[in-house]
Amino acid sequence: MHRDVVRFPDGVAVTAVSFDDTGYHRGAQPDYGVYLDARWQPPWPHELVEWPDFGLPADKAAFATAMSGALARARAGETVELGCLGGHGRTGTALAWLAMLSGISPDEAIGWVRANYCPHAVETAEQHAFVASFR
Repeated sequence: MHRDVVRFPDGVAVTAVSFDDTGYHRGAQPDYGVYLDARWQPPWPHELVEWPDFGLPADKAAFATAMSGALARARAGETVELGCLGGHGRTGTALAWLAMLSGISPDEAIGWVRANYCPHAVETAEQHAFVASFR
């Protein structure tokens, strides 16, 4: 189970989570969530990005918009949560995108996420290529 605060080099932080089917109990609820698996239906404001497990976002432009919005909210001081099911492939790939939006190069983003979040983040060759394609 993941419920880890990930702080980017520019000081912005998000909480990366894996799905917990026992409920949405938190010490404090996040202000906003971006979830990459349809199982997520939290009671707080959120958006779902359609993204099959081990794949890529169904709508890459919508994903990029969701990541920019999540980062803007976090920069504004909101508590932002980001998660999929297991917290590795999709969440790791999304964290790599946030890292790149925060100034980390595409060549370093996956290694940075693995060092600062989880060594199993970003699972497939397709997800690696998606990170490398960041513009």
